[in-house]
Amino acid sequence: MSSQERCKVLIVDDETLIRQGIKHYINWEQEGFTIIGEASNGSEALELIEQERPHIVITDMVMPIMDGEKLTKEIKEHYPDVEVIILSSFSDYEYVRSTFQSGVADYILKPKLDGTELLKTLQKAAKKIPNLSLIRTESALHSIEAIIHHLMEGYELDYDHHLLKEVFPKRYFCLLGVDTKEQVFDPLQIDQVFSILTKVTNYPVAKEPTSYTYLINIEMEDLPVIIETLENTRLNWTVSEPFTSLKDLKKQFHDDLQKLRKYRFYFPNQTMLTFEQLPKLEKENITFDLNHFIDVFKRRNFEEAFNYLNKYVDYLFHQYTNDENEFKAFLGNIVFNTTILLESLNFKSEKLQQDKYHHFAMINEAKDVVETVRYFHTYLNEVKKIIDAELQDPSQSNMQKLLDYIDKHYDEPISLSSLAEHFHFNPSYLSTYFSTHHSIGFNEYLTHIRIEKAKEYLQNQRISISEISGLVGYSDHSYFCKVFKKTTGMSPSKYRKTFSA
Repeated sequence: MSSQERCKVLIVDDETLIRQGIKHYINWEQEGFTIIGEASNGSEALELIEQERPHIVITDMVMPIMDGEKLTKEIKEHYPDVEVIILSSFSDYEYVRSTFQSGVADYILKPKLDGTELLKTLQKAAKKIPNLSLIRTESALHSIEAIIHHLMEGYELDYDHHLLKEVFPKRYFCLLGVDTKEQVFDPLQIDQVFSILTKVTNYPVAKEPTSYTYLINIEMEDLPVIIETLENTRLNWTVSEPFTSLKDLKKQFHDDLQKLRKYRFYFPNQTMLTFEQLPKLEKENITFDLNHFIDVFKRRNFEEAFNYLNKYVDYLFHQYTNDENEFKAFLGNIVFNTTILLESLNFKSEKLQQDKYHHFAMINEAKDVVETVRYFHTYLNEVKKIIDAELQDPSQSNMQKLLDYIDKHYDEPISLSSLAEHFHFNPSYLSTYFSTHHSIGFNEYLTHIRIEKAKEYLQNQRISISEISGLVGYSDHSYFCKVFKKTTGMSPSKYRKTFSA
């Protein structure tokens, strides 16, 4: 075994967050170690051990397929020179103790796992390995690429400040993101842009299938010219707020640039996006009451229902800090509920029922807010066509007149007989007609309207409950209370208390 070889370490744990944490606790290369791989269970680990021949294996105890105890036995039987460090919780003590019989180097309690404890345990294990001397890199990093890479990984670095000043002579840094909706992206397009910005020093920071991120070094007066130049390209650019210390690189990337990138969903027509260009958000926080929408829709006040919905969708359209997926989920929920409402109101919506999953997919796959809302309005137009087609039916026109009459006269001693007399119907026929052309019968609908109105009155503490019973058409106060409790599950007084708490 070469004395100049770095100490190779394999990390084995079924929890990704634990593995990531271990990787970022110490500066491995500087301390003389190198991570040669990760595994989520003992079986995967054995394959990597055969390929990479690590010096040290750090393994969790409790894992699927093959646990840490079994893995330790396999390592010591087939690779006796490999040192094993066990990760465990307090409850695993007896379990861990059995592995010492197999010759593990040491163990670390997960609750106490930190950089100091990990490094001390690794160094202790490395001393047991014959012919291996840890070669620590005491000097600072001497490569800009290496410095940027390590800072993006979250390491605390001691880097060569003279080199940094030589490469980045200007005071400020910015992160520059370029995004494309195309799956195949030609980086030569970016090179052409930077060839124009001859005085701007740039280094790549992150690369993804449809985006690149660059670090640029500037003075504040350079920024307007850079932004103007980028706006005249055919690419989509995102520029972070300027910062002065490279130690903030990772934070600026995740908390600044990536946040702007999420906002781009709401600004599809802007080639350049900066925090300074973002419009001010409305101070008013508008909410959407789905139950109110459903209630208005069921009462066939379709214009009112759609106006209420469209006002909220227009509000969301400009709320660029909202998550894209939450916005799409809201629209999908409206598609689901509206489709069910049409069916419950006996509209001929069979085709819409069949197509609802298509509408879900189109909304979910939309690339930006404009496209998303356009697909949603395509669905709403289908709904309106179904409603308009049936409202042109004379029977539906009569139904709407009946509902409008009840909505205006609910506070009067209205009955099926009085309604039939007013519209020149036979009471028996009207009862059947009402149930056939509406989702509920006459008495149920009248009760619903009265109780909903009573709820509104109950929010006003100055009106007595006995007065409210008369205001919504009940001459008998006790009967009103009985109906209210049967409908809502609580008495009028208890319902009122929910608004005075």
